[in-house]
Amino acid sequence: MTGRLTGKIALVTGGAQGIGRAIAEVYVADAHAVRETVDRVAAVHGGLDIVVHNAAAFSRDPLDSMPLDALERVLAVNLKACFYLAQAAVPHMKARGGGRLLVTSSITGPRVVMPATAHYAASKAGVNGFIRAAALELAAAGITVNGVEPGYIDTPAMAALKQRFGEEAIARHIPLKRLGRPEEIANAMLFLASDESAYITGQTIVVDGGSMLPESPVFAQA
Repeated sequence: MTGRLTGKIALVTGGAQGIGRAIAEVYVADAHAVRETVDRVAAVHGGLDIVVHNAAAFSRDPLDSMPLDALERVLAVNLKACFYLAQAAVPHMKARGGGRLLVTSSITGPRVVMPATAHYAASKAGVNGFIRAAALELAAAGITVNGVEPGYIDTPAMAALKQRFGEEAIARHIPLKRLGRPEEIANAMLFLASDESAYITGQTIVVDGGSMLPESPVFAQA
């Protein structure tokens, strides 16, 4: 799909790891910082066509002992930042006659859940609601809003789960028998950012290797 976005100006949040990612998370959670960044990118490059909200906060905290700062951080980075980015980017997209607003959601929350992730699940379910509502409001301006729902993807964020359960044990319950690769999420995002997806809005694409297909993990091993 090389060349599909030629001439387009895109801003992607959360593109770093480690310290850089931590900075991105804090920065994306600040409404004023977000607006300043979006305005600066548009000014330097002459506009803005695509915004991808990919920064995410994740932690495992039991519901009955969840720290308030963990709850606020997850909701701010994962969900509130969608509003901050949209409000900052939409004027620039309207000036260009349209645009693409994309969000990394998750199958955790909208479709499945795991223990000790109620804050994360709620934030991602909220993201899907945001995608649909924003798509409806922004359609008349030629701005589409879509997302991708990854399953288990082999990223540094998966390290703790791999260490606790083992990669083979996790992959065993995925019909394709492996973790997803980051580029497989990127390719889905690339499609949604391209002209080929011009008539798609308010939708999410599940990229999970089929992990949600079995009624029970037992049947994934059949």
